[in-house]
Amino acid sequence: MDLFSLIFELIDLRSFSNLWYWIALAVLWSSASHWVLGVPFDMVARAAKHGGSAAQDLEDAVRVQVNRLLYISEVSGFALTAFAFFMITTLVLLGFYYRVEFAQAVVLMLIPMYVVGLINLRAARALRTPHDIDALRKRLTRTRVLIQLVGVISIFVTALWGMYQNLTFGALG
Repeated sequence: MDLFSLIFELIDLRSFSNLWYWIALAVLWSSASHWVLGVPFDMVARAAKHGGSAAQDLEDAVRVQVNRLLYISEVSGFALTAFAFFMITTLVLLGFYYRVEFAQAVVLMLIPMYVVGLINLRAARALRTPHDIDALRKRLTRTRVLIQLVGVISIFVTALWGMYQNLTFGALG
C-alpha cells in the first residue's frame, strides 16, 4: 500500500460512512451549544450560582460579544450574506445536482450553522440595551435551548440522509 492510498483511505470523501464526519458533526454541535453569542455557557451557570464578580464577568463578556457581533453585521453584513449564499448555492448544486457526497455533508453542516448565526444575531440585537443579570441569563438560556433544538433537528435530518445515502449508493460505490 503506497502513501497516497493510505491517505485517501484515511480521508475518505464518502462522508456519511466515515467516522470522522460524525465526530466532526458532534464536536460542531457541542461547540455551538456551549458558546452562546461567543460566551461559554458555563459562565451563565457560574453567575447564577455565585453572583457578584461572576455575574459581572458574564455581563462584560456578553457586552463585548454583542458589540462585536453587531459591529460585524453592520460593517460586513451584506458582503458576508452574499458570500454565504454563494457558498451554499455552490455546495447545494455540487451536492444534490451533481451528487458529490462530500458537498452534501458540508451543506448539512453549514445550513444549520447559518441558522445558529441568525439566532445569535437576533439575541445580540435583543441584548443591545443593558439588562439585569436575571434577564440576561434567561435570554442566554433561551438562545441556547433554541440552538440545541436546531442541532437536534439537524443531526436527525443528517442521520436520515446519511442512512439513505449509505443504503442507496453504498452498495454501488
